[in-house]
Amino acid sequence: MPTRRILRLTGKDVDSFLQGLVTNNIDQLQNGLVYAAILTPQGKYLADFFLKRDGSSVLLDVADDLADGLARRLTMYKLRADVAIENTDLHVQRGTGTAPDGALPDPRHPELGWRNYTTQTEGDDGTDWNSIRVAHCIPETGVELTPDTYILEAGFEALNGVDFKKGCYVGQEVTARMKHKTELRKGLCVVSIEGSAQVGTEILSDGKAVGVLYTQSGDKAIAYLRFGRASGDMQAGDAVVRLND
Repeated sequence: MPTRRILRLTGKDVDSFLQGLVTNNIDQLQNGLVYAAILTPQGKYLADFFLKRDGSSVLLDVADDLADGLARRLTMYKLRADVAIENTDLHVQRGTGTAPDGALPDPRHPELGWRNYTTQTEGDDGTDWNSIRVAHCIPETGVELTPDTYILEAGFEALNGVDFKKGCYVGQEVTARMKHKTELRKGLCVVSIEGSAQVGTEILSDGKAVGVLYTQSGDKAIAYLRFGRASGDMQAGDAVVRLND
């Protein structure tokens, strides 16, 4: 499991500050974990994370290699808002079995089980997370989610990661325009695969580039495809890729 870092946001303006920045509705913290992202003004992905109410503060659970950059960006945006950002000594535990006290359901999909924040050593219960991610087309930070990602092409609506009624946030205008298109022409999907190929391998159809292969688990994989060009047997290196029916 990728290393995570837990930041703590404190101050009387924390909720309003986050509400104007992230893709999801901070009011949902009263119901449990909130999955969200922060975007560029052009609507592209910068970081995805989980938010959790912890007394008067908010915990932010983010991939460790994005944490410093995210903290700098939040600091840049806070201006005179009463918000402080600090590291914690908390770790993430994950599992799909019996949840410990204080654990909360992963809001992205029921099959992803629970997340818990503790001072104990970070870990999980041995679940094959890639198998679950591939089966349900759930992108991972730094793999399917990159600086070129538009979150709707990455399935954030199905993952409960974006709210279209909450009002403005950074990148909201581009995201809303994509939402109201008749149909996305590109995006992540689950494909069948014979053989194997490295993450990032280009997918070809009749010799033309139609997408990129990402996480593979067994005979299935997550791919980013141009839907109008993807059909039949496609090649990803030495592997054969097909759209699922």
